[in-house]
Amino acid sequence: MKHRVSGRKLSRDTNSRKALLNNLANSLFLHGQITTTLAKAKFARSYVEKTITSAKKTKLRGKRKIASTLSSRAFLRLINEIAPGFEQRTSGYTRILKIAPRKGDNAPMAKLELVAWDKTKIKKQEPKVKAKRAKNKKTAATPKKPAVKKTAPGKKINKK
Repeated sequence: MKHRVSGRKLSRDTNSRKALLNNLANSLFLHGQITTTLAKAKFARSYVEKTITSAKKTKLRGKRKIASTLSSRAFLRLINEIAPGFEQRTSGYTRILKIAPRKGDNAPMAKLELVAWDKTKIKKQEPKVKAKRAKNKKTAATPKKPAVKKTAPGKKINKK
């Protein structure tokens, strides 16, 4: 009997199931929609919803947990584009649309997609470029130190 047992097995062991879930979430965050079987779409939906809710919060612990499971490109897209666009929503970030069954084995197929988010809240992030060091040690950005005039050994007087 399956009393008080949640989740789906999808005919996989635990590690394969976690890898499948992470790969589905990565693809969804990168492309905005994925086409998969209905069972896998229903399986990934709750994980994706919880991940987006966690990404909306500004807690470092939650972001580190998300970063440990997603790829770096998917993580950056989630944090910088998707999560800020869903600030007004409390839930319902995804939708499942049933499509025609797969030809080979007649498996029920579905499209899992993110609902439209507010694109005005997207943070434009410039790519990080390593700055080359200038050959001159004195640059305009460094503050100037006050001039010091030495009068006697050990005593310093600041010039105004």
